[in-house]
Formats: sequence, structure tokens, C-alpha cells
Amino acid sequence: MAETKVLPVDGAEIAYDVYGPLPPADGGRVLLMFGQPMDASGFRALAARFPDRTVVAYDPRGLGRSTRSDGRTDNTPQTQAEDLHALITALGTGPVDAFGSSGGAVTGLQLVTAHPEDVVTFVAHEPPINNVLPDAAAADRASRGFREAYQAKGWGHGMAGFMALGSWQGEFTDEYFAQPAPDPAMFGMPTEDDGSRDDPLLSDSSLAVIDYQLDVDALAAAPTRVVVAVGEETGDTYTARTARGTAKALGQEATVFPSHHGGFLDGEFGWPGKPDEFAAKLREVLDGA
Repeated sequence: MAETKVLPVDGAEIAYDVYGPLPPADGGRVLLMFGQPMDASGFRALAARFPDRTVVAYDPRGLGRSTRSDGRTDNTPQTQAEDLHALITALGTGPVDAFGSSGGAVTGLQLVTAHPEDVVTFVAHEPPINNVLPDAAAADRASRGFREAYQAKGWGHGMAGFMALGSWQGEFTDEYFAQPAPDPAMFGMPTEDDGSRDDPLLSDSSLAVIDYQLDVDALAAAPTRVVVAVGEETGDTYTARTARGTAKALGQEATVFPSHHGGFLDGEFGWPGKPDEFAAKLREVLDGA
């Protein structure tokens, strides 16, 4: 059972869950888990598979249970990394090991860039960074497509466009852009528009994530061991390609993890992965095997 705590930071109150004792009973390192826009609830299954470690998972500001009072709606890796730095400082047990998935992987790369002393090993699972792709301009256009659908027609149409982007194999070619707009009903999604336009995935609030610029020199100079991970089932889709592109930029090969982009999930959000196998691989990587 996790203990939920709240950390006041500049312009926000950050909710986080602690699984296990603080400080860790065996003197080991805390394992920090985070995503974006996924909040701490997405890491329950993975945390449960590390009963021998103290695990901390947090809700990024303005998401889940975390509130924000800074007057902003954008989710920038820089701001979120500073929140994580404040959290690690507040835990009082740093440095930590860390696992970041999707937008959280981008946040973690910024954390290592800005505060390399905070993290011993960071596993960046499929960071969605457009400019590491050879077809970066086309990826920007594809991303703009689902966001425009969201603004014009609502959540179902935007999410259908997002899923079409995420399932496309290979570079975004003329064939991709020639497709008709996907029907939300094909994905079991509503076609009607509820009028809301504040979805953190489909709105412009997370543009800073895919527009992030890697500081390769800073990451290379950091004492942190950075491991870029890619799902074995992700194929040649967008996040697999961005993972491999990020790894290449950092002079490494992406480390293959079980399952897909949500491989650590245990059926949550209707997207079952292989959490047992995923956790075993994460443990192997963290142990340096």
C-alpha cells in the first residue's frame, strides 16, 4: 500500500506515492517512476513488482492529483524536471535510480541534463522527440494533424488521429498523409464533441515534449548512466523510431524491453502489457547486468 504525500513547490503542489520505507530500509536507492501525461496511477503495477525497493511515483503538475497555480497550461520538460529535482531533494535520500516513460522519458533526460547529481541510472523508455528522426518535419506535420482534428471536432477525432499516428509503421510518407481522417468509431471512441479542449495529450499543452532539444554534450558529461529503452513489440512505429533516434544521438543502441509502449501496464487503461517481464528487464538494467 502506498502512502500519498504532497510537496509544495513554486507554482504547484505535487502529489506523489511512496511504496516502502523512507529512507529505504537496506540503505539502497529510491526508484523513481514517472510519465507524462500519465500520472502515478500508471505505475502501480510496476511498483508492485519491486517489493524489495522503495518506489516513488508522482503526478506531474496540473495532472492527476497535482495542482498548479503558476497560471500556465504548458507541460514543459524543463518545469517538470525542476519539480522532480525538488521532489528528490525533499525525499532526502538522493541520488535515485529513475524510470521515465513516454513524455516522462523526456522529462528525465532534462533532469539528468540540469541536475546530473540527482540520478545514478536513468532508463528512458520510448521518449517522443521529433527532431531525432530523419523525417522530423513530417513527424511535426503528422502531430499537427491530430491536434487540428481535436480542435476542430473534439476528443474522439483527435484521439483517433493520435492512434493512427502511433500505429503507423516507418516514416511519415505521402501515403500516410493521403489517408482519409480516421473514424473514431473504428477505435470505439465517441464521435460527438463534448466541447472540451484541455486534454493534455491532444492539445498544444505538451508540444514542448515532442519539440525538446537533446543536450547531447551535457548528457555525455553527466555521471548518470542513461539507458534508452524500446519495446520489442513497438515495431517501427513513431515511439520506437524516436527511441532508437535518441539512443543513436547519445552514441548507444536502444535496449530492447518486453512488450510495447505501455508494456509495464497490467491491463490498466485497456492496454495490457507484460509487467512481469518488463519489471524483470528493468531490474536487470538497473542492476547493470
